[in-house]
Amino acid sequence: MMSEDRLGLYLHIPFCRSKCVYCDFPSYPGMDQWQSRVIERMKEELRDKAFQLGHRKISTVYMGGGTPSTLAPDLLNDLMQTARNEFPFAEDAEISIEMNPGTVTDEFLDAAQRSGFNRISIGAQSADDRLLKLLGRIHSSDDICKTVAKIRSQGFYNFNLDMMIGLPDQDLNDVTDTLQCFLALKPTHISCYSLIVEEGTRMFDRVQSGEAVLPDEDLERAMYDTVRSTLEKAGYHQYEISNYALEGFECRHNLDCWNRKEYLGIGAAAAGFIGNRRTRNAMSIIDYCNKVEPEVIELSESDEMFESVMLGLRLTRGLSKNDFYERHHKDICQVYGAVIERLIGQGLLTWDEEYLRCTKRGLDLQNMVLTEFLQ
Repeated sequence: MMSEDRLGLYLHIPFCRSKCVYCDFPSYPGMDQWQSRVIERMKEELRDKAFQLGHRKISTVYMGGGTPSTLAPDLLNDLMQTARNEFPFAEDAEISIEMNPGTVTDEFLDAAQRSGFNRISIGAQSADDRLLKLLGRIHSSDDICKTVAKIRSQGFYNFNLDMMIGLPDQDLNDVTDTLQCFLALKPTHISCYSLIVEEGTRMFDRVQSGEAVLPDEDLERAMYDTVRSTLEKAGYHQYEISNYALEGFECRHNLDCWNRKEYLGIGAAAAGFIGNRRTRNAMSIIDYCNKVEPEVIELSESDEMFESVMLGLRLTRGLSKNDFYERHHKDICQVYGAVIERLIGQGLLTWDEEYLRCTKRGLDLQNMVLTEFLQ
């Protein structure tokens, strides 16, 4: 059963120039010859889903990857035209696309503009060439500046810069230098993520062997605090654990995901959320093109309530008690009252009018906070 008319749309482009050493995302370098076939399959999937869902209005679009900016410009236009043909887009729709420095061409930006994209997320990660090389990125700090200048010259002013902390051999000076470099580029949004070392990646092997040494917990927390305080002083407010924006430039697509709004996932490995079902398409390009059935998870009532807590507490404003009741027809205090009181007593949660939110310490220890809700 549909919860509302509006719908988010996630489009996954699985192609990359090369695989970064920390990456465990479904991205596949050296397979550009599959681009046309993948886009044809995505167009087919869009048509099928539009029929199933009744051509609902699209309020946000997010094209991620992989590296969407490696897609052929004509294929980008073709895919977006099909999306618009099958779904009505809201007049004020936020339409975001990821791009990586070193892959952005004038032709691609022309295609992005014609396709209606109005927000860009740039995978910058660091302004330190030494750290970029360590991560296996194909760009330099100079490429970041050139990419920003290029998108501005094409009329794109609403853009995000991704940044990473907790990297091997990274110190507080590296973090401060990157922040100053990024702030000089005047983005409307900055996302800052801690490195997560995933098994199966080259970074995991390097850490396991001792070739790469991660910062200790105290240093990583100091990095996080430095990012938060520096960006706040520069006028960027933290609205989610890893995201900072100038007023009015929060990523609406991601906000909808954290608020458990429905979204459709199109493409290899794309995730979606409709009703009480979370879906993920076949992970590999070949399986996706061969129409291997997606994985479907039916969420129980308790699963859905925990998701509301888990995602809502990522937001600095917290989880609305009223929204929880409207979604689940239960008072959050009746469901989780004992846990909430215990965490408030420990200084990890607090009530701010109708919103239950993490304190500063609670944000730092959020994994521990969420574990309590699973008991």
